[in-house]
Amino acid sequence: MPFISRITLYRYDIPLKAPVTISLGTIEHARNMLVQIETDRGIEGWGEGSPFWMIAGETQASGLAAAQDMARLLLGRYPTDIGGCVDALVRYLPAHPTTRSAFDMALHDLAAKIANLPLYAYLGGSNRQLITDETIYLDTPTRMAEVALTVKAKGPDAIKLKLGTDSKTDIARVRAVRQAIGDQIPIRTDANQGWDVPTATAVLRAIGDWNVQYCEQPLRRTDIAGLRQLRQLSPVPIMADESLFDAADAIRLVREDAVDYFNIKLSKSGGIWEALKINAIAEAAHIRCMIGCMSESRLGLTANAHFAAARPNVAFCDLDGCFEHALDPVIGGLTYHPYRIELPDVPGIGAAVDPAFLARCERIVIQE
Repeated sequence: MPFISRITLYRYDIPLKAPVTISLGTIEHARNMLVQIETDRGIEGWGEGSPFWMIAGETQASGLAAAQDMARLLLGRYPTDIGGCVDALVRYLPAHPTTRSAFDMALHDLAAKIANLPLYAYLGGSNRQLITDETIYLDTPTRMAEVALTVKAKGPDAIKLKLGTDSKTDIARVRAVRQAIGDQIPIRTDANQGWDVPTATAVLRAIGDWNVQYCEQPLRRTDIAGLRQLRQLSPVPIMADESLFDAADAIRLVREDAVDYFNIKLSKSGGIWEALKINAIAEAAHIRCMIGCMSESRLGLTANAHFAAARPNVAFCDLDGCFEHALDPVIGGLTYHPYRIELPDVPGIGAAVDPAFLARCERIVIQE
């Protein structure tokens, strides 16, 4: 059995085409991290974490600092013992889900390669069809409507709108987009914790007849009672995002009967190992899930898509994080047609980073 002999950490910076804004703030670069795990037999696995400090409380710098200790914990271990490896990381550093997700992803890539299976098959699933939406970020109602027309021309199955400011402006944003694109394309909304219960109720009741599929995280992440109350008042289904990090959060949301849907993100949950637990809880409670993303490149997005393909309870995909990237350093990986996702049918995740791009990245090597 191959064992882990070397781990390399990379500072993985990808410029954006333009700054993107949500209710929590604005980002100008995807400041991600890469984890490359190698075995004594020359097999390697790749993982990516996309720290979003406003949500997960991690930065690239804090993640890379923690990753050095995490890497040392894994040296000499068997990469197929994913549960044991992840448990060791959780016990040592209970937080840092985004950093842990990069290790988790690389371990799954390695284990699937050792099994000679695509990751979706290693997870017990099939290469089923996945379709992503496209996100329109916070701007004026007029500008968001203009962007929506551009997106509509590409034939999306759904368009996602970032909201979460005041009720008047947010209603105007949805109205402007709906008037611009017509009635047929479903709109998905995401307030990123920007409202309280009265504001959320006012917005969701106003837009309830405008073919809105759901609203992600309308309230502060800790306000589970408010989510339950809002769910009873809203004509629009409610989806948990920032309120859902791990399986314990999933159990609480189910017990409180607080939401209609779950949004699972690998960079938020700590990786595939925990995401499988979250989905199992959701499935048992008859709650459908969405696979979401932060600002991963196509490497991380491909792993997210493998997870979604392997779990039919994942009904929605929001895997458009790389659409805002100014360059694509990934070799292989998923492809978009333009919103239908095609997964690679090769062992593992099926994605890596261009060596020429990696050569320019700061790296830290951990080995015995």
